[in-house]
Amino acid sequence: MKRIVISAALAGIAAGCAGPAAHQDATATAVLEPRSGSNVRGTVTFTQAGADIVRVSGELSGHTKGPKGFHIHEKGDCSDAQAMSAGGHFNPGGHKHGGPYEPQRHAGDLGNINFNDQGVAKFNFVVGGISVSSKADGVIGRSVVVHAAADDLKTDPTGNSGGRVACGVIR
Repeated sequence: MKRIVISAALAGIAAGCAGPAAHQDATATAVLEPRSGSNVRGTVTFTQAGADIVRVSGELSGHTKGPKGFHIHEKGDCSDAQAMSAGGHFNPGGHKHGGPYEPQRHAGDLGNINFNDQGVAKFNFVVGGISVSSKADGVIGRSVVVHAAADDLKTDPTGNSGGRVACGVIR
């Protein structure tokens, strides 16, 4: 049996109690557009839900069915046709790649989002270690990338998640 441990802060957010240190008014949005010849597009919203907790929600469409890698990348530049201008995963702590709830991971490691039979992914989850700001741990001015394949949550530095099929700058 695999045991999942969620920190008290994450558990409080998941239960709907942001706690006294929450800054729930900070929000940023990324509009993702297709890259690498894909049709993947949609919107992702980042909402500060606590001092070190961010809610990530959105809806994307145009992908094949199944889990796909989903990351915050270091640069807010999606100008390249393959989104390579977005740089690598956002990693201010210099950690190895991992799952979104691992203690040692890139700050931008958001894991996978799951696309249904119609090619749509709707998601709403919380993650720690980032903020909706332009501080060192902040996501504003960076980019969000959807990948062609599932993130294996371990291969450094990319999670072996394939090409970049959608990209949007977080504003």
